[in-house]
Amino acid sequence: MYLGLDLGTSGVKALLIDADQKTIASANGALEVSRPHPGWSEQAPASWIRATEEAIGKLKSSHGTELSAVKGIGLSGQMHGATLIDSQNTVLRPCILWNDTRSHAEAAALDGDPRFRELTGNIVFPGFTAPKLAWVRKNEPQVFKQVAKVLLPKDYLRLWLTGEHISEMSDSAGTSWLDVAHRVWSAELLAATDLEERHMPRLVEGTEPGGRLRDELAAAWGMSKGGVVAGGAGDNAASACGMGTVRPGAAFASIGTSGVLFAANGAYLPNPKSAVHTFCHALPNAWHQMGVILSATDSLNWLSQITGKSAGDLTRELGEELKAPGSVTFLPYLSGERTPYNDAAIRGSFTGLGHESGRAQLTQAVLEGVAFAFRDSQEALRAAGTELGKVTAIGGGSRSRYWLKSIATALGIPLHIPAEGDFGAAFGAARLGLIAAENADPLTICTEPATAETIEPDRGLADAYAEAYGRYRALYPAIRGTM
Repeated sequence: MYLGLDLGTSGVKALLIDADQKTIASANGALEVSRPHPGWSEQAPASWIRATEEAIGKLKSSHGTELSAVKGIGLSGQMHGATLIDSQNTVLRPCILWNDTRSHAEAAALDGDPRFRELTGNIVFPGFTAPKLAWVRKNEPQVFKQVAKVLLPKDYLRLWLTGEHISEMSDSAGTSWLDVAHRVWSAELLAATDLEERHMPRLVEGTEPGGRLRDELAAAWGMSKGGVVAGGAGDNAASACGMGTVRPGAAFASIGTSGVLFAANGAYLPNPKSAVHTFCHALPNAWHQMGVILSATDSLNWLSQITGKSAGDLTRELGEELKAPGSVTFLPYLSGERTPYNDAAIRGSFTGLGHESGRAQLTQAVLEGVAFAFRDSQEALRAAGTELGKVTAIGGGSRSRYWLKSIATALGIPLHIPAEGDFGAAFGAARLGLIAAENADPLTICTEPATAETIEPDRGLADAYAEAYGRYRALYPAIRGTM
């Protein structure tokens, strides 16, 4: 048996798989986010331990025999969080999370240093870890002086599980301190925030052992002593391992609260000017790129709240047949945008409204706006040298056939719908646990799920969608100065 632990923002998921990668059981422990000030987002690391104990406790109660047979544990986690500990491994302050924007000024200052984009291949976003430490240094100097180690959320969980300070490449690539091409900490970039390599955990690949389970936890959970804990992965790379998106050319489109267009690469292909994320993959000698949309299903959920109709009712009102874009255009920048603009201040808009613009027209425009945002990410990936081949659609938005047809037509490529199953970050983490424990071939383990259906682009609407995308692209520079 193999156990995957996925530390998300809203909870910890524990998932058991067997040697044939069949899901045996899963359980969850809940988490809450603290927002003490506007733009702040924090969690107490102790809550991660509590939620993990809750999830594993449920598995022990329901599948104790299977849990006792676990040989490998894999970790996945929310990225970018700054978990600060002292020389005694005591947490110094609540973890500053990925969606915390307080360090926007510090991020801009670091991004103005050309070494950051040159060595990391990425813009320094406010959500990344390095600007958070710059903020702490400026605003909480007594805390900063005590920092002995900076750990990402899943790696604090690893410290509790194993007693070791270890991280891996995919998660560390989102700190703005990693030399992403060479997969090592950059002393230069650390020095820019008054830190040194001694403040960082040791690095391993996601498929390698990254510690062993402490004896007291093994005893408490009824597990064997010395179980391998894999290096693991950041949540998107772990999801890619779960989806089998590991070979060059493979890609997935995640239509969730936010949207991600994720492409696996066999080489380092940065394109920071288009706000594409270029990170190490969880597998050795592999990288990946992501275009990130901040409000994907969040855009439809917003319209749902405004109209009092459920998201499902709104999309069903459009019918099954894809329509040509109308006069209404929607920009889905409800909380700013990452790719391709890196603009935290921009906000969404409707244009082209008329007396004839009813609820159905607004829904259609919202779906098209998100589809065109995915097209923006596709163009940014293309500019970085990545041409998308097979793209698998996942996430809550993939339940809408109309939306899938719209995205496929906007991208001009088919979208593949996977067969039923759990292929998320916890499953990817469990796969990494299996690989590390058994020294298995990653490409043999991280296979793609079967395709249940393929959604083809509507070639008859290609010209209409291209024209509408042109209108969409012209709107951002037109409204940017008005925000």
